[in-house]
Amino acid sequence: MSLKTQITDDMKAAMRAKETTRLGTIRLLLAAIKQKEVDERIELDDVGVVAVVDKLLKQRKDSIAAFEQAGRTDLADVEKAEAVVLQAYLPARLSAEEVLAAVQAIVAGLAAELGRAPAAADMGKVMGAAKAQLAGKADMGQVSAAVKAALAG
Repeated sequence: MSLKTQITDDMKAAMRAKETTRLGTIRLLLAAIKQKEVDERIELDDVGVVAVVDKLLKQRKDSIAAFEQAGRTDLADVEKAEAVVLQAYLPARLSAEEVLAAVQAIVAGLAAELGRAPAAADMGKVMGAAKAQLAGKADMGQVSAAVKAALAG
């Protein structure tokens, strides 16, 4: 079963169970998926759906931080509830050690390709390779921090 089909089935289950928060979040997710499909004139596969979920989750995290800074815990709680629903559609995340090991392998591969140790100026190349390899499996902010650390040291 594709991830998109699972999300649609979960929406139907949330309707039957009258879970308004979960239903609203799933509808928002399906709308974002449909919007991306219409904009790009493609049918999203599981990787594309995970990218949309990841984007929505990042928006929720940013909103939570902004609401908490403004003292609006009521709105932050709504965003947290939505984030929990969205998190269920992401694959298991890599641990910090696994991300660091993957980034070090990418840096080592780039060093062999360039014939020299990559410098901070090569961050774009490393991030491009890391994004291709780790998209959906790791938080890209965490990957970016690991790349900066690997290139600095």
